Amino acid sequence: MTDILDDLAWRGLIAQSTDLDALRASMAKGPITVYSGFDPTAPSLHVGHFVPLLTLRRFQLAGHRPIGLVGGATGLIGDPSGRNTERSLNSSEIVAEWVERLRGQVGRFLDFDAQPNAALMVSNLDWTGELSAIDFLRDIGKHFPVNRMLAREAVSARLSGEGLSYTEFSYQILQSNDYLELFRRYDCTLQIGGSDQWGNITAGADLVRRIEGGHVHALTLPLITKADGTKFGKTAGGALWLDPAMTSPYAFYQYFLNADDRDVIHYLKVFTFRSREEIEALEKAVAERPFAREAQRMLAEDLTELLHGRQELDAVVAASKALFGQGALEELPAATLEAALAEVPKAKVGELGATFVDLLADSGLVESKSAARRAVKEGGAYLNNVKITDEAYAPSACDLLAGRFLVLRRGKKSIGGVEVG
Repeated sequence: MTDILDDLAWRGLIAQSTDLDALRASMAKGPITVYSGFDPTAPSLHVGHFVPLLTLRRFQLAGHRPIGLVGGATGLIGDPSGRNTERSLNSSEIVAEWVERLRGQVGRFLDFDAQPNAALMVSNLDWTGELSAIDFLRDIGKHFPVNRMLAREAVSARLSGEGLSYTEFSYQILQSNDYLELFRRYDCTLQIGGSDQWGNITAGADLVRRIEGGHVHALTLPLITKADGTKFGKTAGGALWLDPAMTSPYAFYQYFLNADDRDVIHYLKVFTFRSREEIEALEKAVAERPFAREAQRMLAEDLTELLHGRQELDAVVAASKALFGQGALEELPAATLEAALAEVPKAKVGELGATFVDLLADSGLVESKSAARRAVKEGGAYLNNVKITDEAYAPSACDLLAGRFLVLRRGKKSIGGVEVG
C-alpha cells in the first residue's frame, strides 16, 4: 500500500509533506483514510480540480479509503488563498445548489461500493452548521495563535494590499475544524490538496494534535503550469469546466489534443492512470515522431472518456475526424457539431443567400473576398467537405447540417463555420 507514494513521486504529484517517512510507516500498517475538500465557489469544478480528484482515486485503487468533502459551510465564507481581493459572498440557496452539483462531479471519480474501502461523501455544513459562535471561539479558535495566522502568505499578502475581512481570516480555522471532525468521525489521518493549501492543511493537522493528540499527515499536490507560460486550464472562452454544459466534451477533448509537446508527458503522468511503461513509450514517440501526436491523442481520449464517458468520446473523435474530411458530417449529432463549430472561426447569418466566397470571408477563415476567390480557384476551398470550384456558388437549404450549420474548410487544416438563423 505504500507503493502509491513512489507512484505519486514519479508522477510529480508530491509538492510538500509533513513527513513522508512517517506517512509511509503509517500506511505500511494497513489502509488509511484520506480526504480532500472542494468548495462550491462556482456551479462546476474546473480541470485544475482533476489533480486532487484523481489523486483520491489513486489512493482508493491502492486500497485506502477516500473521503470527498464538499464545502457547504466553507463555500459560504470563501478561501482568501490566491486572491488579491475579497470574495463576493453567494446566497445560501446558491451555495446549496452548487454543493449538489459538486457532489455529483466528485462522485464520478470515487467508488462508493468498493469493499472494504468504500468512498465517503460529506459536507462540512453537517457539523459547522451546528456550531455556535461561542463554541467556535472557545473550543476551536483558542488553539490558533493570531501571530501564526498573520504570518501566512495568503493573509500577509492581503494585509499589505486591500486588507482582509474577519470572515475570510476565519477560513483557516473552519477548514482546520474539518480535519478534526473527520479524524474523530472516520479516523481520517491524511489530507491532500493543492500546494496553495499548505497553510490551511498543516493548521488542521496541528489542531488535531492539540485537541486529540492524534498524529495526522498533510500532503500537497503541485499546481499545474504550462511550458509556454500561459495558465493551465484556461481557454479563450475562460476556464475549462468539468460540467459539459459549461465546457463541451468537444472543447475539452480539443484542449488536451492540442497540448504542447513540452507538456504532454507531464499531463499523462498527472491526469491518466497509464503505467510507467506506457508513458515512457509515449515519451519516446514524442521525441521520435512528434508530428504523429500519439501522446496527445492518448491524453485527450483518456481524459474525455474518464469525465464524459465512452459514448461522448466516440462522438467527439468522430466530429474531429469529420471536420477534416475523414468522416460523414451528416452523421454528427447536432450538439456535437455545434460544440465543434464553437471552437473555430464562424459567421452567423439570418438567412441563406450569400455566395460561398462571401461566407468564407465573413467567417474569418480567409482575410478577404479576393483571398476567398483565390482559394476556390486553386481548389483548396470546401463546403461540408465537398470541394467548391464555382466562385458564384450560393449554399441552399439542402446544404445545411442539422438544419442550421455549414462547415467551411480551406486546405487540409483550416476550419470555419456558418450558423443560419
